[in-house]
Amino acid sequence: MKRLLLFAFLAALSRPADAQHAGHAYGSPYAGQETRDIKSLSADDIGELRRGGGWGLAKAAELNGVPGPAHLLELKDEIGLDPGQIAAIEAIFEKMRTEAAKEGERLIAFERAIETAFRDGTATDRRLRDLLRDVERSRARLRYIHLATHLSTPPLLTRAQLDRYADLRGYARDPCANAPAGHDADLWRRHNGCN
Repeated sequence: MKRLLLFAFLAALSRPADAQHAGHAYGSPYAGQETRDIKSLSADDIGELRRGGGWGLAKAAELNGVPGPAHLLELKDEIGLDPGQIAAIEAIFEKMRTEAAKEGERLIAFERAIETAFRDGTATDRRLRDLLRDVERSRARLRYIHLATHLSTPPLLTRAQLDRYADLRGYARDPCANAPAGHDADLWRRHNGCN
């Protein structure tokens, strides 16, 4: 019996490694991506960059209670934004979206240059370093645009509106006391280890 339990335990430990290779023992998890125009960017990535979307670059602000304009506008009625707040946030959002879309196009162009260098066989160590520097500078500018925009919204909001926003987005300070709308409160408490 002990051997059987030991065998089952060892088999369970080896499953994650096996699962990584399942389905592509002789292939690659990247199979299918070779048809992309720019291999490092999906069509969704390119669309998000071109429209000035957040691309997840402002999580440091968003998840620390500093909301961005897009989500504030989505929740304007639930948060109770007044017409003056809405107008100010719309202006902030439009400026951010315009700047982010321009920088997104630059980032796409830099990623395309890396793609071209490898496709054409012109990639060298020096060229690659230069191209990567361009990509990372662009990505840093893009992230700055999104994060700096988040700094503009809190002064326009009341503490109650900021708290309501956090609750609506599921960022309540005490997950045990505040199950987000649409979640079963008991299941939420169990999932978060609440007593």
